[in-house]
This record gives sequence, structure tokens and C-alpha cells, in this order.
Amino acid sequence: MPRVSARGRRRLVLALTLLLAPLVTPVPVRADEPLFGFIQTVDLLPKGKFEVEQWATYRYKKAWGDFHVLENRTEFSYGITDAFQLSAYANWNWTTSKKDGTDRKQLVAETFAPQGVGLDPDKRFTDTRFIGVSLEGIWRLLSPYTDPVGLGILLEPTFGPDLVEFESRLLLQKNFFDDRLVIAFNFTLAQELRQLPGDNTAPPGTDEATRHWDRETDLNLGLAVSYRFARNWSAGWEFINEREFSELIFWQGKYATNDAYYTGPTLHYGGKSFFFTLTGIRQLPIAQDFANKGAASQVRGGINYADDFEKYRVRVKLGFYF
Repeated sequence: MPRVSARGRRRLVLALTLLLAPLVTPVPVRADEPLFGFIQTVDLLPKGKFEVEQWATYRYKKAWGDFHVLENRTEFSYGITDAFQLSAYANWNWTTSKKDGTDRKQLVAETFAPQGVGLDPDKRFTDTRFIGVSLEGIWRLLSPYTDPVGLGILLEPTFGPDLVEFESRLLLQKNFFDDRLVIAFNFTLAQELRQLPGDNTAPPGTDEATRHWDRETDLNLGLAVSYRFARNWSAGWEFINEREFSELIFWQGKYATNDAYYTGPTLHYGGKSFFFTLTGIRQLPIAQDFANKGAASQVRGGINYADDFEKYRVRVKLGFYF
């Protein structure tokens, strides 16, 4: 083997350093960079900056039959101050399903519930509809870069043709190793009113027999971790627990209806003016149906297949900064 001179070794070390520098040099996280698909951090747009973001969430796989939902959100965000960001969303969904319920009858996704009332349970249901518009405000009370922990509050009302929803989130974030490692936690409370038409198959005199507002509360916990393994690239993992209640009074256990747990990997790329995030999660076989027991239960093999749950979800976010 030929001997390398000291000068040659120095040149080799210099060449390797220049080659690997982009991969190991710390790169600050861009403000408002969405490291996760389902978990929100406290990183916000700087004052005066603008962002356009497109979400697409694909939900699929029920106990039986055929079930597909594509949820779409177009977001416009603006940094009012360095600690307050305002966003507006336009929401629309597409679905197709057939005999996907645990009883092998038609069960449409929750966001299509008004269109699903009174449908033939043995026929395919396909529809595209505008869900509504959302207005979101995020206040950062503490920064993970200058304080021991990042703390924020998110408020998001949504209004649609037959939907009124108010979502609030508590956001926590902790950074390590020069901000390469990010851990985020969300506590989400979402309360909604959904107007449903009367079902002529329901017993006379009940709410279901006439047009009414269906009430529901979602209580979700989310934990995620991300590590920047190369310049502009981060990979991580997300964990989510979703709980549903049949009333706005969520603190009374008798109104609990369903819960489910999801987990899966996430990948993020953040460039100078463009980013994308890809997250795939799968439901863990430890779900519960509190409202139904025995043959009527929506849980099969530990997986919850109620109208707002499925086995798999995949979310993509694409965004541009201005």
C-alpha cells in the first residue's frame, strides 16, 4: 500500500471536512418550520413574513369493505409580531366508501355525516364537499431558544355549512443539542356542533328523527420527537391519543364514546423558501369503544373503526415562505 505523506494527509482531512461540513454544521431551525405532521410546535413566522401551505391527509382502512378519505387544507399565514401568528384555512374533503362498517354496512366518515344520514347501507358513497373556513391564532408565551421550555397557545374556530367547531391547544417544546433535537407536546380540546338532517328510520320523537345539532368533544394528547440528521433534513416519531365524548361536557366519564392511539415516523425537509413534511401513523391495537359493547362495538382486534377512526393516516405538508 503506497505511503501517504503528511502533506497529503492534511489535504485529505481538509477535503473530507469540506465535504462533510454541510451535514454536521448546526443549522438553525427556520421559524414556523413544521417538523411534524400532526403535532404543532411553538416556532412562528417572524413579524412581517408570509407563508402559503397545503395539507393533504389520507385516511384509509376500516374493518371491512372499502374506505378512503382525503382531507385538504390550504393555509395562509402571516407573522403579526415575532410572538403572534395569524392563519386562515380553506378546508375541503373527498371520500369514497362501501360496506366499511363493523356490521358490513355503509359507514361514512364523520365529516360527511350530514350527507350520510338515510343512505342505502349497501351502496357505495362518494362525495366531495367544502367543510368550512378556519381562523387560527398562535401566541408564543415562552421561546425554546431563550427560555427553559417553549410555551404557546393555539386557538382555532371553524365555520362551515353545517359545522361550528372551536379548537384550543396547549403547546410545549424543548430543544436539545444546539436545537438539533426537538421534543414537542400538545394538549388539544376541540368542541363541535354538527347539524344533521332528520333520519326517517329513527324512532319518532327522538333528536335523530328531526334536524338537530349533534354535539361532540375531542380530547387529544400528542407527543413527538425530531432530530436533524443532516443539513435541512430531520426525522422523528409522533404519538397521538384521541378521545371522543358525545357531549360538550367532556369531564363526565359517562359521555365518553371512543378512544384510539396512533404512532408513526415523520420526515421533514426545510429549505430557504420551501419545505415539506411527510408523516405516516398507524392505530395501535389498544383502542376502546365506551358507548357500545359486544357485537355492537366498533372495536375489532383492538382497532377502533368508529366514523372518525381508521387504521392508517398519511399526511403531507408543502409550504412556501415569502
